[in-house]
Amino acid sequence: MQTRRHPLIAPAPGTQRELVSLHYGQPGAQKAYIQASLHGDELPGMLVAHHLRLQLGALEAQGQISGEIILVPMANPIGLSQFLLHGHLGRFELMSGENFNRHYPDQIAAVAAAVEPELGMDAAANVTVLRRALKAAVLAAPVDTELQSLRRSLLGLSCDADIVLDLHCDAQALMHLYTETPCWPDCEPLARFLRSRLTLLAQDSGDNPFDEACSQVWWKWDRHFNSQGQRFPIPQACLSVTVELRGATDVTHELAEADARHIVDFLRWRGLIAGDKPELPPAVGDARPLAGSMPIKSPVPGVLTFLKEVGAEVREGDVLAHVIDPITATVTELKSPVDGLFFARDFLRFANAGMRVAKVAGKQALRTGKLLGA
Repeated sequence: MQTRRHPLIAPAPGTQRELVSLHYGQPGAQKAYIQASLHGDELPGMLVAHHLRLQLGALEAQGQISGEIILVPMANPIGLSQFLLHGHLGRFELMSGENFNRHYPDQIAAVAAAVEPELGMDAAANVTVLRRALKAAVLAAPVDTELQSLRRSLLGLSCDADIVLDLHCDAQALMHLYTETPCWPDCEPLARFLRSRLTLLAQDSGDNPFDEACSQVWWKWDRHFNSQGQRFPIPQACLSVTVELRGATDVTHELAEADARHIVDFLRWRGLIAGDKPELPPAVGDARPLAGSMPIKSPVPGVLTFLKEVGAEVREGDVLAHVIDPITATVTELKSPVDGLFFARDFLRFANAGMRVAKVAGKQALRTGKLLGA
């Protein structure tokens, strides 16, 4: 294993943060990139990365890593260091207010124009050309701030990978995944290995989050070159997935060791780790449109108490929670707008007016526009 350090732009004299990446195997075969805690206050992924490091180290010592695997065990040193009045604030950068998992730069048009003379009818050769040009464009892009340099470093490590796993968590939730619709055929085995109850699918959900910045280049290049008939075959060459490792307090060795083992099983199934190909586990969930994931909002402020647990199958009109005004004793019912899976809820127990407090995944696409929260 090789440890590499990637200095970020210093935000002030006398300060310097760095990104650390761990490299297993050798370039040239399939490549997997795995990062943890892009939102610095989401810690289950960091513990999974710890157990992945132990398991990958043992496999490397046995000579079993046949692909290239990059592990970034702490993807956001900026967010990890942000505390205010003893509270950890790792989702948004305090300088800009930007979500660490949004606004990744788009090099799609520039790369397409640069490589068009090199493309042909060999799909594998096209993938090689496009990956090389994309990585060069990402690394050459100018940056002005520490946050921009973090985004450039993360994309520089991941943009040419076959598999990208971005380890996150929700507040209180089931294991679930986010990926782009063109990735679903390759993601379905991963969902089985991870025992995911739900995969939410979208094609360009808005604001260019990290996972989509890695995967959408391929279907957009295909559309760019082949919308009027196939000129150059361009496959969906990157499976990029946001893995929501249940809830923020699900930070236990038992869960993390099992999740790491399931990721290793998937990598072995894909051929990045030598040995007998593991049997594909049975599916325990399904895929649904991200546009069918309905946020439950509180129209009033008050004490929040849930009547349903995550994992419940609910019907339209079922009461999920009460919001109680402590002054007037008024009880407001929060109801499910659709039939679906109650898969996530907040861990705060006081709701502000307009606050999103839970999510139910229905099977019909009902929302439009930007589909991700702040």
